[in-house]
Amino acid sequence: MPAETIASEESWIIIVATQENQEKEETNAEAVKSAFGAKNRARLIARYFAEGEDTQCAAVDAWAHVYRLLLWIDQTTGLAHCYESDKSQPGKPWYGRSLAFHDWLSNALGTSPADLAHRIDWLFLRATEDLAAEVLRRAVKIEHATRQQRAPYSGRGFPKPGEDPELMTIVKDALDKYLGTPPPDEVWQRLIQQIRQYLTLENKRKNLVGEGFEDVLAEIVRRTCSASPLDVRARRLLQDIPGFNPPKKNEKPNKVDLAIVRPSMRTLVTAKWSVRADREKQFAADFGDYVQAESDGKPFEYVFVTNEFDPARLMRACEKLATNAPMFTHVVHISTDALKATYSGSKEPSMRRIVEFIDSGRLISLERWLTLLQTA
Repeated sequence: MPAETIASEESWIIIVATQENQEKEETNAEAVKSAFGAKNRARLIARYFAEGEDTQCAAVDAWAHVYRLLLWIDQTTGLAHCYESDKSQPGKPWYGRSLAFHDWLSNALGTSPADLAHRIDWLFLRATEDLAAEVLRRAVKIEHATRQQRAPYSGRGFPKPGEDPELMTIVKDALDKYLGTPPPDEVWQRLIQQIRQYLTLENKRKNLVGEGFEDVLAEIVRRTCSASPLDVRARRLLQDIPGFNPPKKNEKPNKVDLAIVRPSMRTLVTAKWSVRADREKQFAADFGDYVQAESDGKPFEYVFVTNEFDPARLMRACEKLATNAPMFTHVVHISTDALKATYSGSKEPSMRRIVEFIDSGRLISLERWLTLLQTA
């Protein structure tokens, strides 16, 4: 066979294999999107409350529901996550604080430090279960087509979809001397796929502490304040909230994380599990846009809800002014008790300042804010 023909056939085979891998990646991406998407999140959150005893969600227990649903264990420390992983490693100040937070949370949820991992991260774990089921269903659907596509190359040692020779080598080298009998290739392959899926799924967690945080807060407000005449809306355009004009031509429309509409007040909530430096500047810009768009000539509340543990970021949120008045009507932390426990014994001025804000009522707990909504 001429060299040109062989080269041409090899190129064609590479293209087919590449397309096959791309199709598999696209299928997996669709499955992940479905499992972690808004519709499935809403279904899972409703299931969580339906399976529990506190279906109405008492304000005093709201923090626990948030942590059970969304909080997770940091892979590198083995502790409940409360601060950036790279700054919470053993030997660093935030490792000691992470230990204090883990201890407080274990006691508060009535479990042991070793068992805490089984009492939190509910939403992520259930979403991954749904993902596994979805991937299996899709795999069954495409199995026949895949066999047909690979049939012309049978017996030639073509890589299977999802193979990762480098990762396989790392795992084999680490375990080889401990294994009496080497596992079959299909067992290695299944292990590699599970490792890759695990690492991929961790990257999806940001969806749950982003939009998922908004969804959880919205559901908690609805259930806690079910006796109050209020309308709770997550991720709505500002113009769809009563009393706010649409943006001017060529201006990007504003989307509000959470809007709570009551007969006497409109509350616009920015909900951020944690705060990046660039987001702090956006808070003021958003508030300015809200003020400009307000059309009823009536006041509205601007509330910040977070699980941030960095004292400097919390301090800036509490102190931020707009026209000589606090920009945020309320700065709300999921658990101010958790903050106090984590900061306990610290001599850092910023942490002492946060405790002062808590004691003065400038920084309030989720429980306190929900109580205010109930009585307003």
